[in-house]
Amino acid sequence: MPQLQTLAIADGETTPVTHTFVPRDIVNGVGTVVEAGNTPIGENRVTVSMKKSGTRYKGELRLTMPVVATETVNGIARPTVIRTAYVALSVSFDEKSTLQERKNACALIAQALNPNRVLVNDALVGLQGVY
Repeated sequence: MPQLQTLAIADGETTPVTHTFVPRDIVNGVGTVVEAGNTPIGENRVTVSMKKSGTRYKGELRLTMPVVATETVNGIARPTVIRTAYVALSVSFDEKSTLQERKNACALIAQALNPNRVLVNDALVGLQGVY
């Protein structure tokens, strides 16, 4: 069982920047790590979970990235979320699956997300429909 711990991952900038997400809490088996911002509403968040349901293990990894701006109303400045990006990855494995099968499935999907994979990149990042 993995312990909730710091997660350091690089973004997709030309010169990648490493973002460090530190443990926040565990609620109902869902671990949350955050990249601290100026205010809690502006924190980038990653959650991870794994639960057994019947004969399947169901896991989920989520990334939430809010964009915050300062809004001034009646002379009072306050942070406001103006948009948020959400990314979710779910897995579902049979209880009879092997460790190698699970490794292969996760490796394949991780490689599909490589920016050099035009089909996936242009659809998900380029916002293009598939034809």
